Amino acid sequence: MAAGKAGGLKRYHDLNGWLFIAPSILLISIFLVYPILRSLYLSFFSGKGMMMKFAGFGNVARLSNDPVFLQALTNTITFFVVQVPIMIVLALLLAAVLNNDRLKFIGFFRTAIFLPCVASLVAYSVLFKSMFSVDGVVNQALMALHLTDAPIGWLTEPFWAKVLVILAITWRWTGYNMIFYLAALQNIDRSIYEAARIDGVPAWARFIYITVPMLKPVILFTTIISTIGTIQLFDEVYNLTEGRGSPANATLTLSLYIYNLTFRFMPSFGYAATISYVIVIMVALFSFLQFYAARERS
Repeated sequence: MAAGKAGGLKRYHDLNGWLFIAPSILLISIFLVYPILRSLYLSFFSGKGMMMKFAGFGNVARLSNDPVFLQALTNTITFFVVQVPIMIVLALLLAAVLNNDRLKFIGFFRTAIFLPCVASLVAYSVLFKSMFSVDGVVNQALMALHLTDAPIGWLTEPFWAKVLVILAITWRWTGYNMIFYLAALQNIDRSIYEAARIDGVPAWARFIYITVPMLKPVILFTTIISTIGTIQLFDEVYNLTEGRGSPANATLTLSLYIYNLTFRFMPSFGYAATISYVIVIMVALFSFLQFYAARERS
């Protein structure tokens, strides 16, 4: 009798548990699982709507013969290779400086660096386009300092357009990573630094041999989320170039190309879905390599 009551009570608790998580499971299924399965299904078709036809692996074969895709892939990898290390190192250095409680106006500096993360995306894009226009404040400052003889075409020259995108991403997201480093730095036992200081270890050596190793988990975390964000880069490029990836596709990314294939150019849902899985593979590959490198260093 007691065993039957215990079994009934267990089933009651199990039912309550499933009812509690059912809304979350439903939302995840609708907005995550279904889109993933649907995009996988679409990747085997070409065309759109009623004109869609089965293409097998034709979309995959099309990738290597598509110069626009190859340009977008090259741009995405370039942004990842250049921008992620800059943002991670800069965020770590800023966190180390702003971890000093004796620094005046420390709250102001922390807020000012983090503020771009929560600023309006449209507002910051308009600000950047204004600052880096031909007659913008940046060109005027560079010419006033005699660093250049003529205005730089930040939005019209391929090289400088890439530089502008990297500057925009760094300006917007460095403060986000800095917050993680600040939180981690404040949890390091100060007695470790004090012991090293008494032993005569200089400040730069304490930073390299004590701070950086103790921040390894946070560095790995911020590197991975920065990698994912950069490989999926869309917002900054879309707003700075009005969705064109200009000039001459110099700033076109995979995410922006997917958007254009789906909503702007002649729709090709299947091909766009195939490119989305290229992004998935890149994120998985780079994340695995970062985890592996961190484990090997350990």
